[in-house]
Amino acid sequence: MDAMIATEVDQYLTFRLGEEIYGLEVIHIKEVLWVPRITRVPRMPEYLSRVINLRGSVIPVLDVKQKFGLGQTDITENTSIIVIEVTGILNDEESETLTIGLFSDGVEEVVDILPGDIEPPPKLGFSIDTSFISGMGKLGDSFVILLDLDKLLSERELLGSAEQREAPNA
Repeated sequence: MDAMIATEVDQYLTFRLGEEIYGLEVIHIKEVLWVPRITRVPRMPEYLSRVINLRGSVIPVLDVKQKFGLGQTDITENTSIIVIEVTGILNDEESETLTIGLFSDGVEEVVDILPGDIEPPPKLGFSIDTSFISGMGKLGDSFVILLDLDKLLSERELLGSAEQREAPNA
């Protein structure tokens, strides 16, 4: 009887931000939407100032391009919102799941990337925060920037945004 060797493969949804391709682990993705009506929320960080109504739930939408300093996402026929669920961002006793949307300039495809085809994030000789990058996935002759969702938004940013929403009008 031949022994079967299981090869671990991770699946990533790839999407564009500008000219670059990024990837998110499929396990975190709830759904992908065309851009519905968007509501702006005052006094929020610009990259996190919009919400959508998703079947009666208010879902904040993160403009990843804006957070990365790449300009604001333009809403076009290719723009999508990737709805994700992440846990463990808030350091509290309960492991609360956070549902949030991410703007993308276009969703590409789901790809399989072997762990051996993932390089660590580049180390630079100066202090640039790359903690939100879990690795660089090799696809043919190019790379996919793999994002670490748990580090894309820090607890400090989320709590700061919540405090801004709860602050009384002065």
